Amino acid sequence: MIYDVIVVGGGISGLMAAIEAKTKTNKVAVITKGNLFRSNSALASGGINAVLDPKDKVGIDQHVKDTIKGTYGLGDKKAIFYMCNRANKVIKKLESYGVEFDKDEDEKIAQRSFGGGSIKRTCYVEDKTGSAIMQVLIKKAKSEGVTFLVNTFIMNLTKLNGRVSGVVALRRFDSSVVVYPAKSIVLAGGGYAGIYRGYSTNAGDYTGDMHAIALRAGLNLKDMEFVQFHPTGFKKTSYLVSEAARGEGGYLINSDGERFINELERRDIVSCAIAKQIAAGQEVFIDLRHLPLKQIETKLPSLQKAALMQAGVDVSKELLPIKPVAHYSMGGIDANLCKTGLKGLFVCGECSTTGVHGANRLGGNSLLEGVVFGELAGKEAVKFSQHKEFLPIDYNIVVQNVKLVDYIFQGETTKNFNAMRVNLGNTMFEYAGIYRDQKRLEKAYDYVRYLRGEASTLHCIDKDRRNNVELVSILELKNALEVSEAVVLSALKRKESRGAHSRVDYPVSNPKLKKSILTNEIRRSQYKIWYEDSNFMSKFKKTFTNVT
Repeated sequence: MIYDVIVVGGGISGLMAAIEAKTKTNKVAVITKGNLFRSNSALASGGINAVLDPKDKVGIDQHVKDTIKGTYGLGDKKAIFYMCNRANKVIKKLESYGVEFDKDEDEKIAQRSFGGGSIKRTCYVEDKTGSAIMQVLIKKAKSEGVTFLVNTFIMNLTKLNGRVSGVVALRRFDSSVVVYPAKSIVLAGGGYAGIYRGYSTNAGDYTGDMHAIALRAGLNLKDMEFVQFHPTGFKKTSYLVSEAARGEGGYLINSDGERFINELERRDIVSCAIAKQIAAGQEVFIDLRHLPLKQIETKLPSLQKAALMQAGVDVSKELLPIKPVAHYSMGGIDANLCKTGLKGLFVCGECSTTGVHGANRLGGNSLLEGVVFGELAGKEAVKFSQHKEFLPIDYNIVVQNVKLVDYIFQGETTKNFNAMRVNLGNTMFEYAGIYRDQKRLEKAYDYVRYLRGEASTLHCIDKDRRNNVELVSILELKNALEVSEAVVLSALKRKESRGAHSRVDYPVSNPKLKKSILTNEIRRSQYKIWYEDSNFMSKFKKTFTNVT
């Protein structure tokens, strides 16, 4: 099947892109590798930022200023200005689609405080905002005639003469490699915080697939060292405790019952403060006991239920143990708003780097970015596809992917890919986590390199090609390792502390360092990293085996 526009990823940004791209006469498909309701968008529960009155120029300007401040000097002012000014319009659009935001006593959209915000500007649906928006957008996309291709794993892009021509995909139900030609493509497949498995709010299949695909297509990645650790995840399960809990007045206290940080500081500051408490031997808790029971039941019902089911804690009466967990990746595929260096290819959501987050991200801005730039990517994708012909497919790439799948099925192995994923997560958290230094990052690099060699020898134990979960897990691991290496090398390169990147050995920020840009020189089998607006360029001469 061929499509005018293909959107890869079924989160909020991907769904917005598909809805905007669909016309009465064209064909639009959303491709997801799993269940639509398992996206990170559905877990983004706290809310979405917006100054609702378009005439409130002071309020919009303050949203811009707060966002710029949170980027630590690495924000793109053009993108930030566009996002903040578009916010009230997309909220109205979401309402028209059927999203029922909570209302105040005047029946206007209610707004709560969020970290890094100078005023209340976060719209919400209880503590399940992302999930509520997702359900509405899925229904809207289906009513518009968007096709959904689920359980389909994207392996690579095809291109010709500097323009994208289609995607190579693995159909999970029969493990066959197929090609979907398209006039334009939107990548909206999420971030890479899942590489910190065991210490992440992300689902296990968030392995940076879009970023690995982009590298193999010759595109640049930007700011890969910046991974945001959310201050509050369940201590045992890493389940996300929404910032809504602190926005509603929750406290952070240590084992001695002391509040040690302003709960609504920016996330990097709060996460570092919690990490220091834990390193000093303290346990850290979120305390909601002082809140009225009705407030917890109406504003934080999902957290109340999850705490009881997963941790056996009644948050209205007991303290809930928490820890910082990898949550969001500010780095991503280099983009000018939503356009990439490959004609016909657009990116949006967490897999892109529009510059609205920089070195850190304000709570409530991720859903906003997804909606705003998803909308824009859809508009640009359909505009590009009009009056364009389908390009021929480069079947050399297809053949390479068929051979890779056959290789994984044909051989035998004694290695455990699940153990590798767990070990990768442990290593990334311990050596490339909240606090970093040269020695720890070098240890992370050496271990990632070792795992990449081991992953090249992995094969499926189960040779049945029907719904083979091992095959996709192995491919995901290969992508996760490629992206992990990009994160570690970018972190080694940035010899300063800024936002979500804290170097113990370089504790001071260096304003001369701009955005980091990383590309894969396929012919030389090495990464090249340099800084934007800098004449200085450096290369890491350590080679690696490319994931094909």
